[in-house]
This record gives sequence, structure tokens and C-alpha cells, in this order.
Amino acid sequence: MNRNVLSLTIAAAIAVSATSAQAYEAGDFIFRGGVASVQTNVDSGGLKTNGVEEKNKTVDVNNDTQLGLSFTYMLSDKFGVELLAATPFKHTLKGKGDLAGLGDFAEVKHLPPTVSLQYYPMDKNSRFQPYLGLGLNYTVFFSEDFKGSASDTFSDLEMDSSMGLSGQLGFDYQLNEHWAVNAAVWYMDINTTAKFKDNDGNRYKLDAELDPLVYMAGVSYRF
Repeated sequence: MNRNVLSLTIAAAIAVSATSAQAYEAGDFIFRGGVASVQTNVDSGGLKTNGVEEKNKTVDVNNDTQLGLSFTYMLSDKFGVELLAATPFKHTLKGKGDLAGLGDFAEVKHLPPTVSLQYYPMDKNSRFQPYLGLGLNYTVFFSEDFKGSASDTFSDLEMDSSMGLSGQLGFDYQLNEHWAVNAAVWYMDINTTAKFKDNDGNRYKLDAELDPLVYMAGVSYRF
């Protein structure tokens, strides 16, 4: 009798272990959240004053860290569709070259919603689930403001929204049936044009490629 009970207990434990190790299937909904850091890789064009470009007048953009969120729906055991979101990132624009004297001259916020098709190559019962993603990013800029002494001279700063491709690498490691630890990185093709004017009526324009790497680390929960 004791032997039968022991056998049943072991069988139940194996069943529970197999269930807890089971990863993603068609119809699963996965929420991921954590710390997200935008690391910019700025390639700035020269400042154009009334249409005339001065290549030695460029800008840089600092990094920022916020709360990152993503939502994935599994189309099958191997493929999912993900929406990436975040709390607004805030960046400082800094003068370079002949604009270095401006220092940190403006601030801007942005949101980078991104839709990706993801591929999960591992067997669905593997605790370790790496994935690849390819998608489309739409970045919207807002709350553009000059700061410090620049605000006395310049006004009406606007930055164009951007649409471009994105690539993603990430993984989940299953802790149990629902929870996992997660880490991911995205490359985003983000290009924008900044426009503004000064008190004398001169109009300025500057093109910049931001092309950041976005790192996120946190947890995921499967429904």
C-alpha cells in the first residue's frame, strides 16, 4: 500500500514538474515588465540656418531609463505578436562642435511603440525560451522645450515623428507555469528633424538619426 502511495506521489510530482516547465502555446497571452533603457547612437547632420547647412554645428542626445512594458499574443507554439510600450522617455539635447557653447539647450520626451512578429525556436516544454523579433517602430516626440539661456533666444521647437524597422533579441526563463525572468534588447531605426526659430525670425532645421539600442530586464507573466 505504501509503495503504491509512493508511486502515485512520484507520478504526481513528475506531472506537476512537467506542467510547471511547459512554456508557450497558441492562444497564450504574455505580459512583460521591467526597467527599460534607451541608449542613443546619434548621427547628427549640420544645423541649417534659413536653408544653409553648417556641418560643424551638430547635437548629441543623452540616454534615459524608464518603465518598459510589452504584451505578446502567441499565434502558435513558435510565433507571437508583441506590442512594446513604456512610460515616456525624457532626453536632453546638447550642442556639439560650434554649438558646444549652448551646452544642454533643450529637452524632449518621446514614446516608441513597436509591433513585432516574434519567433520562438525552442521546444514548447523548454524552461529557457529565447526569441527573435522583427517589427515596425513608431516614435512620437512631444513636450519639446528649450532650457537655460537658449530659451531666451530660441522658440517653437518641434521634432518630427519617426517610423522605421526594429529588430529584437530576448529570452524568458520559466520559474513556474506563469512566471519567468526576462531580458531583451531592441535596435530601432529612428530618424527625426528638429525645427525652431530665433527672436530675429531666422528659421533652423537639423536632421538626426538616433538609432538607439533599447535594453529591458524584468519579469514576464503568462495568462
